[in-house]
Amino acid sequence: MLRVNGDRLWSSLTEMGGIGGTPGGGCRRLALSEEERQARDLFCRWAREAGCEVTVDAIGNIFARREGTDPDASPVAMGSHLDTVPTGGRFDGAYGVLAGLEALRRLDDLGLRTRRPIELVSWTNEEGARFSPMTMGSSVFTGAMTLDFALSRRDPAGLGVGEALQQIGYAGDAPVGGRSFASYFEVHIEQGPLLKEGGEQIGIVTGSFKARYFVATIKGEPAHVGPTPMTDRRDAMVGAAALTLEIDRIGRAHGRDGRSNAPYLELDPNVRGVIPQEVRLSCDVRHSDPDTALAMEEELRDACRRIAGERNLSIDLDQYFEFGPIRCDRATSAIVRDAASELGFSHRDILTVASHDAVPMMDHCPSALFFIPSETGISHSEKEYSTPEQCRDGADVLLNAVLRAAA
Repeated sequence: MLRVNGDRLWSSLTEMGGIGGTPGGGCRRLALSEEERQARDLFCRWAREAGCEVTVDAIGNIFARREGTDPDASPVAMGSHLDTVPTGGRFDGAYGVLAGLEALRRLDDLGLRTRRPIELVSWTNEEGARFSPMTMGSSVFTGAMTLDFALSRRDPAGLGVGEALQQIGYAGDAPVGGRSFASYFEVHIEQGPLLKEGGEQIGIVTGSFKARYFVATIKGEPAHVGPTPMTDRRDAMVGAAALTLEIDRIGRAHGRDGRSNAPYLELDPNVRGVIPQEVRLSCDVRHSDPDTALAMEEELRDACRRIAGERNLSIDLDQYFEFGPIRCDRATSAIVRDAASELGFSHRDILTVASHDAVPMMDHCPSALFFIPSETGISHSEKEYSTPEQCRDGADVLLNAVLRAAA
């Protein structure tokens, strides 16, 4: 079994993590920002130095292709993303891209050629932190989202995706889609505590939770915060606060696999002295059991109706995104499992709670997603961390799995 150069991989992770690095050791590299442009430039330089042909499509996805001995064979692909959330860590997304790069570098070190070409992809806007929705580049690539819709999405300052791509020089001229992959592999930091708790080195994703995302629009009436009696107020912010507590309660009521979140709100008018007339609250419910997830959604809708009546408000709940439950391709996942076993790594099957670029890719080609442990048990945080050994182990599995699939 082949092994990667772990020191080189860690050096690449450290250098990439310095782009947008935060004082607390994390990373702020929002999609299509100046920081992400620098990260993209570095990745493209490294890929070309590794002998890859680099192309960029119209949504900004970057493809680094290593030719095989049979140029007509469909490539094996691997990938992830370089963007982060505002308070992100240095591993989420970037690890998958750089583990793939290290696999390509190691093949070159050993002078090994594969029959199939290998393509490493850095997908655009996986996080959805600046431009919603998430997994944008991979969703446009697979046809789950139209290019026009994606290019028209705007950040809170009003800048569109198309304009941002032009600004950073990554509005590519390659068509979106039209690439036939034989298979796709993605390695990612777990972002949760299960592998750390269980002591396993590798988590092979077999499927996902069911997740449904909503925007709750709470409408009341603006009024002066001083003279208006408490009994006469129709405060949209108070309604949003009550709904947030209910959302938290719903997740906690459904066991360890219950998840519910209310992480983002927009307030109008966001002015001192004025009772808010409208709040748009983004929220979601998730569970490993699809029926339970739907029951949690109904509880959420019931809470909206009850709070609206109690507070003399109107609350509309509109779904804007969902994923799962997915089932990963068994044969492709078995390649990952066999590679982990042959390398002597302990492993377990696991469900993903979060969406990743591998999720839309599962409708495009046989795809596998696997995790390395999160040493701190958390992600989307400056405390996110995996050890050099954990990062090396995942890249070892990726290298051997891709080599087998591309043989």
